[in-house]
Amino acid sequence: MQQARNGQKDAQGPLPLLFASLRGWSGKDLGGDALAGLTLAAIAIPEQMATARLGDLSPQAGFLAFMAGAVAFALFGASRSMSVGADSTIAPIFAAGLVLLAQSGSPHYAALAALLALMVGATVAVAGLLRFGWIADLLSVPVTAGFLAGISVHIVVSQLPALLGLPSASGNVFQRLAAVHSGFGEINLYSAAIGIGVFAVIVVCERISAHIPGALVALAASSLAVVIFGLPGRGVAVLGTLPAAVPGLHLPAVTFDDMRTLVPLTLLVAIVVMVQTAATTRSFASANGSGDDVNRDFVGVGAGNLICGLVGAFPINASPPRTAIVVETGGRSQVASLVAAVIVLALVLFGAGLLKNVPQSALAGVLFFVAMRILRWQTFAATLRQAPTEFLLVAATALAIVALPIEIGVAIGIGLSLLHGVWTITQAGMIEFEHVPGTSIWWPPNGEPAGERVEGVLVVAFQAPLSFVNAGRFGRDFRAMVAARAGSLNHVIFEASSVIDIDYTAAQTLCEVIAYCRDAGITFSIARLESVRAQAALARFGIAAQLGHARVFRSVDEAVRALTGGPGVAASSSSNEKA
Repeated sequence: MQQARNGQKDAQGPLPLLFASLRGWSGKDLGGDALAGLTLAAIAIPEQMATARLGDLSPQAGFLAFMAGAVAFALFGASRSMSVGADSTIAPIFAAGLVLLAQSGSPHYAALAALLALMVGATVAVAGLLRFGWIADLLSVPVTAGFLAGISVHIVVSQLPALLGLPSASGNVFQRLAAVHSGFGEINLYSAAIGIGVFAVIVVCERISAHIPGALVALAASSLAVVIFGLPGRGVAVLGTLPAAVPGLHLPAVTFDDMRTLVPLTLLVAIVVMVQTAATTRSFASANGSGDDVNRDFVGVGAGNLICGLVGAFPINASPPRTAIVVETGGRSQVASLVAAVIVLALVLFGAGLLKNVPQSALAGVLFFVAMRILRWQTFAATLRQAPTEFLLVAATALAIVALPIEIGVAIGIGLSLLHGVWTITQAGMIEFEHVPGTSIWWPPNGEPAGERVEGVLVVAFQAPLSFVNAGRFGRDFRAMVAARAGSLNHVIFEASSVIDIDYTAAQTLCEVIAYCRDAGITFSIARLESVRAQAALARFGIAAQLGHARVFRSVDEAVRALTGGPGVAASSSSNEKA
């Protein structure tokens, strides 16, 4: 993820006012938005029901989550096409955390889910207001792929009992698999056939066209089969009559201790929400002419979570697949999501009876498809082929999420991503630059044409920001390179174009390096320190004053001319001069 994009948005001033996602909308866009909204509703209705089930909550909660996300994002978000609602990526995470605090399906469990939505919403919205879009870059692509692979395993294992018509199981992944194995002789073949059939129908419909609402078609067909063949009498579990859910705002019945207990889970879910929101924003930024405003979209998704908490739903997230549907079906603005929300509202108020014959195994089939869809096979293959070391991150993250409590696995994944980033910086080392013959360019040795050295001058560079994680290596490598040229060295030029910042520890090391050169009778100069932040650090830590203006240059060639007193690089110098 590119941090520079966030910086560009920061320069635009305050966040825009309400309905930024509807800017430029006109009546001629209504047709495209209406069609996109109908398609979105057809896909979202079964998906929201299934995802609510994944979070151990009622289908009505899933519908409320979708409506709250659509309305809030249209008000506060910036993306014209983003779809927000219940999401299968975060549902297993918060369900695994909440079940440790309250019995699944109990009023306290539902209240904690609503409270978590409020806390996640506040966290994500404040992150957007404070322009913390860079937080979304905490997860690398390999770690994200491993994270989704682990979530996929959790989805499949959690839905196996419903798919096979077995009693629901609890515990970790291995305990749930053991329960399925022990009940294998009691599998309900009708339930299994429905679940597998629903999965197959969705796969075939998506292969034909992404616009076909395969999940809705499959659920309708399976519900019809339940009625025609009297499958409840054959042991097939169905949703049953759902009470009408009239949306209303209220605070969940929780305590301060509940809030305190949910803080770690809030941070985990919020980070995942921000990562996925940023990825969705950037992936579809130019699909319909909208800009890329990650921070504004954080505010929109955060507001959606806040409303979810007030209507008794659960945490929601941006959805890349549903957003793609809006774009592909001609959606021009958030009016498409609002149309879908109106359709869902009509179903909640007047059509709850239509869902009473939906088989539980059919929802499991929908979730099996979701689990398959979130697997990033291309990323697995590319990482294994091009960066085998980073593929270990994929495997380690997936294994941690599967083998450990899911919230701990997610935390480990984030930690691995950060450690990998830090490790990459620590691997940077000093490198000597050579002059490219016939030019004013100094470049690392790279074959032909052979580079040149200037007698008595050492030009070195460090290929990373200077910070506490690599300051020790910087100091050691620098002294080693200077010591290797002892007796023949008069000037050292530090080519600093790669140094974008300098922290306190690195500044102390740089001062020690300068003192080391001075004690050896060698001048120390800095060239091409282009970063404004690094220049400010040089002044703040007193290094600029220590060196003096005459020892800071805009180019290596300028430094060489000034230090050697010649017009340029000596023609007699050669890359064969090896000390």
